[in-house]
Amino acid sequence: MGGAAVRRRADGIAAGARFRAGRRAGNLPAPMRLSQILISTLREDPADAEIPSHKLLARGGFIVKTAAGVYTYAPLMWRVVRKFAQIVREELDREGANEVMLPIIQPKELWVTDGIMFTLKDRKGSDMCLGPTHEEVMTAYVNAQVNSYKQLPVNCYQIQDKFRDEIRPRFGLMRGREFVMMDAYSFDADQQGLDVAYQKMRNAYCRIFERCGLAYTVVQADSGAIGGAGSEEFMVIADSGEDSILFCQASGYAANVEKATSKLPEAPDGGEVRPMQKVATPDVKTVAQLEAFFPGWVAGRMAKTVLYHVTWKAKEKVVAVMMRGDLEINEVKLANALDALKVRLATDDEIKAATGADVGFAGPVGLRDDVPLLADESLQGRTNLLVGCNETGFHCLDVNLGRDCRMPSFKDLRTARAGEGCPISGAPLQQARGIEVGHIFKLGIKYSKAMSATFMDQGGKPTPFVMGCYGIGVSRTPAAAVEQSHDDKGIVWPPSIAPFECVVAMLDPSRQEQQQLAQQLYDELKAAGVDVCLDDRPMSPGAKFKDHELLGMPLQVFVGRKAAEGQVEFLIRKGLQKSECAAADVRAKVLAALRA
Repeated sequence: MGGAAVRRRADGIAAGARFRAGRRAGNLPAPMRLSQILISTLREDPADAEIPSHKLLARGGFIVKTAAGVYTYAPLMWRVVRKFAQIVREELDREGANEVMLPIIQPKELWVTDGIMFTLKDRKGSDMCLGPTHEEVMTAYVNAQVNSYKQLPVNCYQIQDKFRDEIRPRFGLMRGREFVMMDAYSFDADQQGLDVAYQKMRNAYCRIFERCGLAYTVVQADSGAIGGAGSEEFMVIADSGEDSILFCQASGYAANVEKATSKLPEAPDGGEVRPMQKVATPDVKTVAQLEAFFPGWVAGRMAKTVLYHVTWKAKEKVVAVMMRGDLEINEVKLANALDALKVRLATDDEIKAATGADVGFAGPVGLRDDVPLLADESLQGRTNLLVGCNETGFHCLDVNLGRDCRMPSFKDLRTARAGEGCPISGAPLQQARGIEVGHIFKLGIKYSKAMSATFMDQGGKPTPFVMGCYGIGVSRTPAAAVEQSHDDKGIVWPPSIAPFECVVAMLDPSRQEQQQLAQQLYDELKAAGVDVCLDDRPMSPGAKFKDHELLGMPLQVFVGRKAAEGQVEFLIRKGLQKSECAAADVRAKVLAALRA
């Protein structure tokens, strides 16, 4: 992907001074010998590993499975996570955010159980839960501390473990039950203040992912259960991504497919209004079957009716949804249009009860008045449609909405598709896969109003805080970096979050000349501010080469049989660019490569 929708900073920070400052920060332990670090690599991929990051992080000993969706972070992985967390801290602090630490255990009454929450009881029998996120706790905290508009704005964040009882944890760190997350919350007096806070956090996010050398895109997104007036996702582009993105290089438009819109594909006009006809269609149920049964009637002139079981907080109901025959319903848009907790396709029995007909014959004609009827905007103004008529074995031709049936409520319910026109430029939309690593929301007063969290405004009136919510996957993002940056040999870490920027490996630690030269290079690089380690492990040269291909340190210096001559092998892990060089040139080559 290219153009305005995607930003790339190939291997970290381009500006030298900022790059060095970012690397030195974080109070990481002093560079050390790999013989002092617990490293255990595997020859084979774990049986349950499906995607590259899971395979490579497990094979490299970075993560060790403790239970389904729960992992131990080995020393090298924890260095990666800490480095990324420090980048997050630096950029959020730069925008005036304050780091706090909220309790992991929360009173259950703060939450409505959603099926993925870990719950427990304390010794008094009180219901508690392990926090999946902290909107309520943070809102309660700020409400107790802030009384006046003079104390606003406030922006607080934390980096902490989160817990979600995923039904099917998979993909290693991508979808686990315990993970590390940064969640931040802004509190402002009005919408204008929220807009400023939101833009500051958006800018910080862009810098964070640029510093990590990731190819990413910012996409319009659905706010989901968290609600709010608007949201954007930060997506790392990778073939293994669970999310589908539609984008336009010409305009810079990008959106998650759950949110995306497009120019409506053309369809044949129905012409002048004609009388409705009821036609027997035995065993003809699908759009494809109807096209074959009625020559000349294409899918774009049909309106299929799909029944959904819809759940709200206080009720459940079957709803009929109409869509042009050549298009598909977007269930996320449908749930949002109905302000529902969830939607699912109705069962055969539910369809029979609502329509009186078998599956395949539902339609707006003769639909019971107590069944709500929605239609996609693609059907607005269309004439002479082919629809079902809620009678097994029959369809109706030349149906006109509002004349032959109720006029439905029209909403944007359509799934946009690659190849359709960009809503801005009209150019064909392209599609890619992405991994969500960050999400920012404009919450407005949803939580503050519900929790009676207020401040005194300039007129002395209690007013709800106007809130924003911001999250970054602190353990997920390094895994996403592996998805984007690896080869058939192993991981290729971006320097800014690599366990070490450079490794100096002696191929035969028993030889004194190799020990001396490796130690000398190690000391020189350390003095120059490079995050360097010394590999003095007693392994064969072949095993050591394979280990470092897998572990993926960005720069690798091998001290071998030419140590006495002052010659070493220098390798840039990205592209496995290998060369022989004088030991005296190593420091300059390493610093140049890190600044490239």
